Amino acid sequence: MQKKILWIGLVLILTSSLQVNAQYAKTDSTYKRWFVGSSLFLVGNLDRVNPPSFAQLNLGYRITGKDVISLELITWKHAWPLGINPFLNKSYGKPEEKFPGYIREYGIGLAYQRFFWKGLYVAVHVTPMLQTFVNDNGNTVGDGFIIFNTNRIGYHIKLFKDRFFIEPSLGIAGRAYHTEMPDGFKQKDDKWPKYTPEPGLHFGFNF
Repeated sequence: MQKKILWIGLVLILTSSLQVNAQYAKTDSTYKRWFVGSSLFLVGNLDRVNPPSFAQLNLGYRITGKDVISLELITWKHAWPLGINPFLNKSYGKPEEKFPGYIREYGIGLAYQRFFWKGLYVAVHVTPMLQTFVNDNGNTVGDGFIIFNTNRIGYHIKLFKDRFFIEPSLGIAGRAYHTEMPDGFKQKDDKWPKYTPEPGLHFGFNF
């Protein structure tokens, strides 16, 4: 399913590339400064192997035409280590790599975007997250804390006279810090890297 998400994102990039406009001018005071949005990872909730029960809400503000900050409310759960890249590693979804349960995470993050050529931008996302570890019987077996970090390069594409936008991107995502996991979870997680490549496609409504 997550491979399908990547293909959907690539199709959107190709079909929208002919409508690309320049990013907001630095001296332009008429553009809409606020926006709300989310991520195409919502489609991942249809995954039958590892449904993440993912939800994300972004509230953003354009400080200038080139500098943007966003507040991101995010939650997801996962039953396999985040270090197993579903696009690059065949171990994703295999029963022998599964946690003895799942991890539910809740976070409020801050993102900063810097545009440096037309719609091309770089972004840093930092999200402190609380964790709940749940075993296969549905019982909570521990709590934890992580700082989830993503570094992205992407392109901002205006749609429908700048009422909406999409932002296809490529990034490196992972945990800059995490507390120790309960036994069983830790042994599975320690086998995999803390950071992995991650495609992205954010979308939003300007107001």
